[in-house]
Amino acid sequence: MTTRTSGQAALAAGLHGWLTARLALYLDRPEGTLDDRTPLVAYGMDSVTALSLCGDLEDEHGLIVDPNLVWDHPTIAAIVDHLTPRLTMPSTRVNP
Repeated sequence: MTTRTSGQAALAAGLHGWLTARLALYLDRPEGTLDDRTPLVAYGMDSVTALSLCGDLEDEHGLIVDPNLVWDHPTIAAIVDHLTPRLTMPSTRVNP
C-alpha cells in the first residue's frame, strides 16, 4: 500500500477520476462498471486504446509515458499508483 500526503492523495484522486472517465469512454462502458483492480484487458483494452490513452495523458497531465504503460501496470489502481508521484502540485503563485 502506498502512503501519500494529502496533496498526493488529492492528485491521485483527480487522476483516478480522469482516468476512469477516459477509460469508460474508450472501452464503451459506464464509469461505475470499471473496477480499480480488474485488468483493463478484461474490459477490452487493446494497443490502439493504450496508445490513445498515452497521448491523452500527455495532453491533459503533461506526462510522457511509455506505450507499454497498461501492460506494465494493468489496472486503474496500478496506473494511478505508478503515475501519481510524477504529477506536480498546481502552482499556488498569486499575481500581484
